[in-house]
Amino acid sequence: MADDVLLGADLGTSGLKLVALDVSGRVVAEAERGYPIDRPAPGRAESDVGAWRHAFDEALSAVAPAVAGARVLGLGLSGQMHGLVVVDAAGRALRPAVLWADGRAAAELDLWRALPDADRAALANPLVAGMTGPLLAWLARHEPETVARAATVLLPKDALRATLLPESPPAVTDRSDASATLLWDVPADDWSAAAVRAAGVDPGLLPAVRPTTEVLGTADLPVGAVPVVTGGADTPLALLAAGSPVAQVNLGTGAQLLRPGWAPRPAVAPLVHGYADVSGGWYAMAALQNGGSAWDWVCGVLGLSWTELFDAAGATPAGAGGVAFRPFLTGERGGVARPSDRGGWSGLHPGTTRADLARAAVEGVAFAIGAAFELLEVPGSDEPVVLTGGGARSAVVQGLLADVLGRPVRHLPLRSASAIGAALLAGRGVGQDVVLEGAAGAVVEPHADVDLGAAADRWART
Repeated sequence: MADDVLLGADLGTSGLKLVALDVSGRVVAEAERGYPIDRPAPGRAESDVGAWRHAFDEALSAVAPAVAGARVLGLGLSGQMHGLVVVDAAGRALRPAVLWADGRAAAELDLWRALPDADRAALANPLVAGMTGPLLAWLARHEPETVARAATVLLPKDALRATLLPESPPAVTDRSDASATLLWDVPADDWSAAAVRAAGVDPGLLPAVRPTTEVLGTADLPVGAVPVVTGGADTPLALLAAGSPVAQVNLGTGAQLLRPGWAPRPAVAPLVHGYADVSGGWYAMAALQNGGSAWDWVCGVLGLSWTELFDAAGATPAGAGGVAFRPFLTGERGGVARPSDRGGWSGLHPGTTRADLARAAVEGVAFAIGAAFELLEVPGSDEPVVLTGGGARSAVVQGLLADVLGRPVRHLPLRSASAIGAALLAGRGVGQDVVLEGAAGAVVEPHADVDLGAAADRWART
């Protein structure tokens, strides 16, 4: 047992992952606990903040025996981006959190479209209904009594931290989360007064922006009194765990394609997102709402487990017998597909098999990732694209992504790269600059004998 460990918690859309990392960079223990996404009406997605804390407590209980006797140096938090939690002065949520997958604020985007070009360009991001700013504007219009009672608005990981630090002021976030709200002036690296006015809320509701590694307080946990740092958003923390590669594909419920080293610049209608990282820089991101969630739906329809899905896909020739699958069950942000687009199979014929449908589904998500990757304009390189996330664990997926991207790929065999990144961030906050041990997976090269061109063209035309 190591004498000193760091904890990292990743608050995902449908589950929380917790990892214990010793100061030599070795994963000592990890656990995961799920919670439901509430859908009170079509197009809506909410979550109970209390369920987040319950999941954290259960995951910590599972990890605790493995760190018994160790000194827990710090806790870092990673969180799903864009969502909205309104809290009172004590940090208590006044209503369920509204999540990034929620589409109720589509009409509120007109407030952003009406901004003068210079103000809109300073946001330097596509307009997406599930971002914090539009969600807050919707809430101010439809639930003004809730906004009137609010002391501040938080991002998801900040709301979880507020439950851990009840004696500390809750109104704190970091720039990696703040920059993804559509309330952030990217060139100025600060809140956008114009966007906040567009949302129609008091600027005093916005949280203070603190460094990702700042210790904000000490949590009284079953493993001891643990310093808690500000933390960051899940995608830049996955980048931190990966060591900032030339590009990264994080494939979970959705898919995030990341290119570090982005230079901030104004843009009225960009196709890709530009966000702050957790180390003072920036990265570009192309995001898909439909990744592993589409495969989960396919498994339910076909009566397959994930393992059976990938086994069937691996045993079926490329091209899926002429069948194509569009994974956009909940629409997309733009760039690759529109919010109004939907999913489904096409090219069915009397000879189509369930295995063809499975292969098409796996190919369809891979082709969507390939289309999003092109938007990032990643320079040519022999350096592998790093793959993270539960959806990238299958060898079939790894090989298919190498073929679709036309580049070598390397899967990091981490249960949660974002939770690892959060632990590394905690280490920085308490003066322990930890290097992750043994994370490099095998490199998978594109298959020279596989031609997906016809299948990709067929997919793009559907």
